[in-house]
Amino acid sequence: MTSARSQARSPTGGDTVAMSAFRPRRRAFLALGAALGVVACTPGRSGGGAEGDAPPWRASPGAVTIDMHSHAGRVTLSRDPATGLHRPFTSLRGPMVEGGMNVICLAIVADTAATRVSADRRRFEAWRKPEPGELYRLSQLSFERAKALCAQEGLSIVTDAGALRSGGDGPRVIVTAEGADFLEGQVDRVDEAFELHKLRQLQLTHYRVNELGDIQTEAPAQGGLTDFGADVVRRCNALGIVVDVAHGTYDLVKRAASVSTKPLVLSHTALVTRPSARGRSISADHARAIAETGGVIGVWPSAGSFHDLREMAHGFRRMADVVGVAHVGLGTDMLGFISPPVFTSYAQLPLLGSALLAEGFSQAETEQVLGGNYRRVFEASVANRAG
Repeated sequence: MTSARSQARSPTGGDTVAMSAFRPRRRAFLALGAALGVVACTPGRSGGGAEGDAPPWRASPGAVTIDMHSHAGRVTLSRDPATGLHRPFTSLRGPMVEGGMNVICLAIVADTAATRVSADRRRFEAWRKPEPGELYRLSQLSFERAKALCAQEGLSIVTDAGALRSGGDGPRVIVTAEGADFLEGQVDRVDEAFELHKLRQLQLTHYRVNELGDIQTEAPAQGGLTDFGADVVRRCNALGIVVDVAHGTYDLVKRAASVSTKPLVLSHTALVTRPSARGRSISADHARAIAETGGVIGVWPSAGSFHDLREMAHGFRRMADVVGVAHVGLGTDMLGFISPPVFTSYAQLPLLGSALLAEGFSQAETEQVLGGNYRRVFEASVANRAG
């Protein structure tokens, strides 16, 4: 029997794309540079170019744009207990409509009570051991906050694969958890989150070493994915939840790939030649491990990786050169950075699309990386049913 994972592989069957397919077009780069300069100097403008330039990029009718990882709307609970649930939301629907972003994977954060920004403000770190049940209770509040944000902004929640068939159904959300810390060793809580909170994407780890496996930003302690982590991957496959291995070590990813019968995603990162010992970027082999499952790697807009949207577009190209266009996506980590990233609003999506065209991607390829590839993985992973 053909697995959903194999069905989700690149239709070309290849994992690499010829460099010639991505030769930058000089005129397009110059036009994009002019557009970016005008936008930077014009208050209130978020997309488009200078007068006389080509119109800003837009997806074709029927295409779906998707952000694989986002905390937009300020969905994350404040680390300050005094603020907690009373932290005001920020606008989400407006920027999505303005920029043409159809769907976002809206991520609660499962470990905020036990993590903090480091003293030098350069990284997040675990700083204490949570009490039993603490992160589970935190997650219940966080999921409810996500629902409240969706209700306030008029965003529908995606629960089945059919909901991604069109970009014209209004802004939508895929409920996501960054870190499975709330499971606290209990696999049945995956079922609870699926049914009660409409969870459809689960990132196994975040900024603390949890019961599921090792993380990139701390010394390995568990040999990668644990047996419990493998059980969670299998349960997600059975229920119809996309498995996200962002923040996990290469060893974690390799075992997850061997266990999963569905495509994996690594929702937000960048490709580097030599990853640092405790950094969040990944190597070519790390990326290929995801692509070989039929999955997708999300390129993020971190200022530590890119200085502007043109460099970010080149980051997409470098990733595509390694794994193929069919395995590259967008993961903005919106409102998840300590330092401001190069993509700060969904209203910038037309500029990013234009940057990808200037980098040498075709219109169809741009639509793939800005949503079509993730849609393929979601459809392979999540059943066609209401839930």
